[in-house]
Amino acid sequence: MILAAAMILDAALGEPKWLWDRLPHPAVVMGRSIAWLDVRMNIGARRVMGVFMILVLVCVAGLIGAVISALPFGPVFSALIAAMLLAQRSLCEHVAAVGNALRLSLGDGRSAVAMIVGRDVSKMDEAAVARSAIESGAENLSDGVIAPAFWFLIAGLPGILIYKAINTADSMVGYRTERYEEFGWASARLDDLVNWIPARLTALLIMASHLRWDVWPIIRRDAGLHRSPNAGWPEAAMAGVLGVALSGPRSYDGEMRDFPFVNADARHHLTADDIDGSVGVLWRAWALCLLLVVLLGLIF
Repeated sequence: MILAAAMILDAALGEPKWLWDRLPHPAVVMGRSIAWLDVRMNIGARRVMGVFMILVLVCVAGLIGAVISALPFGPVFSALIAAMLLAQRSLCEHVAAVGNALRLSLGDGRSAVAMIVGRDVSKMDEAAVARSAIESGAENLSDGVIAPAFWFLIAGLPGILIYKAINTADSMVGYRTERYEEFGWASARLDDLVNWIPARLTALLIMASHLRWDVWPIIRRDAGLHRSPNAGWPEAAMAGVLGVALSGPRSYDGEMRDFPFVNADARHHLTADDIDGSVGVLWRAWALCLLLVVLLGLIF
């Protein structure tokens, strides 16, 4: 029931600004640690050093989690830390903010979506803004909510801390650039591995929470179209449930990339209303996940 308490606490409080203006968030601490290791270890045999870096992060994160769990009131600390490392409310708030901004103007929508995606936004039309926000919501439901919850179920506080360390490392060094192609290789591959089950579980939660069994063929057909081995699963499920086309061509660093559409035969013109609909999907999938967590707690 520790995880259920953490999920409810995260959904109720999100990321309190008054707290994180005064204290460093655990994810920020992880990021600073990875940046420190990057400066000192991204040299020489970069792939070997990258493997060593992620092993250090995993061992330290696991050890910290094990020590905290063993303390008096360990379950209380575990619930509080897990709540900090889940991102349901903040995710939904950020996605919803894009829809609200898009209703004001296209420029406001572009500015809002630029806060949650890494692609170029300057030439996005209304549909592209909405599509980007919805895709970000689907992918981050997996990475920011379901995957951390899954690894907490598997290995308690050490599990969620190890997962977040790997995921943060991938987001910082897991790029195919000259600096990180070799050094970030281990972080990127390990992130793919730890997200493999959660991504597929997220797709099932999206589908099952809407009783939309007809979406399964779309997921099976289009999940593999995504350049990521995992992100395509929640994205395809979201596209199927909403009845829209996601992904497709987009620009990165001024270069247009011709990615295929997911659920290509569905509606292509998306609006702020579709963003609102996607937030509802996020909450329904979360609610089903919480229900399953509670049932597992009662059974075991």
